[in-house]
Amino acid sequence: MNARLSHLNERGEARMVDVSEKAVTSRTAVAEGFVAMAPATLDMILDGKAPKGDVLATARLAGIMGAKKTSELIPLCHPLPLTQVTLDFTPSREPSGVRVEATAKVEGKTGVEMEALTAVTVACLTLYDMCKAVDRAMSFSGIRLVEKTGGRSGNFRTP
Repeated sequence: MNARLSHLNERGEARMVDVSEKAVTSRTAVAEGFVAMAPATLDMILDGKAPKGDVLATARLAGIMGAKKTSELIPLCHPLPLTQVTLDFTPSREPSGVRVEATAKVEGKTGVEMEALTAVTVACLTLYDMCKAVDRAMSFSGIRLVEKTGGRSGNFRTP
């Protein structure tokens, strides 16, 4: 593991990494997270009976929008011309909740890990927002990078 942090200069000051000399490559990142909720809340989502409307469709759109806005939210992130962002939701009965998975793709000079992680996080927040009237005890966990491909550092898969 490289101990040098690329977002710090030799004086330890924050900086945006210069990617001008890097090659354009196909890059993909997959991230995941989990929203824990009461079984009745999960049923409400799956039955399409949430007071605010289609919870999963709204969370999917919010996650995509979040990925597209990552460089505006995270200091020092490069704005990327994303070629694809997808979100998938897997309901779980035990534990009760929804697994959120985002995949982000780009043909670019820097990776899309932050975009995939932002997509998952925003989708989780949206699930909470859409259901908070009936379940304020929902919680998020396990938001992490699952896999990334492309770029100089090569491929990575969470063990």
